[in-house]
Amino acid sequence: MDRFDLSFLQLRFLDIIDIILVAVIIYYVYNLIRGTIAVNIVLGLIIIYLVYIVTEQLKMQLLSHILGGFVSVGFLALIIVFQQEIRRFLLLIGKNAALHRNKLWKTFLPGNKEQENINEPAIKHIIDACKTMQHSRTGALIVFAKFFDDQYYQNTGEPIDAYISKRLIETIFKKNSPLHDGAMVISEGKIKCASCILPVSDNIKLPAQFGLRHRAGIGITEMSDAVAIIVSEETGQLAYAKQGRVRMDVNYNDLEEMLTRDI
Repeated sequence: MDRFDLSFLQLRFLDIIDIILVAVIIYYVYNLIRGTIAVNIVLGLIIIYLVYIVTEQLKMQLLSHILGGFVSVGFLALIIVFQQEIRRFLLLIGKNAALHRNKLWKTFLPGNKEQENINEPAIKHIIDACKTMQHSRTGALIVFAKFFDDQYYQNTGEPIDAYISKRLIETIFKKNSPLHDGAMVISEGKIKCASCILPVSDNIKLPAQFGLRHRAGIGITEMSDAVAIIVSEETGQLAYAKQGRVRMDVNYNDLEEMLTRDI
């Protein structure tokens, strides 16, 4: 009763679940390496493995022995070559799981509604600061983290833990400020830290004119649930990054709508 007869094969219900789970894993792995140099490495490994199978079948002993050496250490090689992607995958799973646990716990706490809306009054301060920095062409990178990991962010920057204000944001990103380099991280309605060094995206499809500020803003959204605002120092253009994708030349109305939706 727990089998599906397809004439040429028989599938149990658990086999179908197994296939679905593998498909989900492949989908997430593909999303992590899509557009990066890791795609070319994966294709190279697949080609080597296919050639190895062919040489085994054709009894080409010398070539088969050489390729077999690569295949035998394949698992260790994958860990070394894809250590950044594996770290990103595990970090994404861990952060999302912790975020969902945190949300579930907060639903039973009193005053939860006020905590969820704490960012809404601050949006105007953020947009006003972006307007000023855009007009003065002051480079800025503001990251909004739903799940704040103080060890992950503060270890590379300076802790602030201050309420959001237009003047404070502008002061931090002033060119003569010691904190203007790096990213400002906002979470739980506060500016948690500034001058943070973020992982840079290695997406080979990004435009060549993107500098470290844009690549860092995109990179943090690739490996976490964060979103980022980037103000270009060269053009003053506003950009908005989410889930590894960036939207350029954002106007203030759209920025307000996206911030209200995402934070």
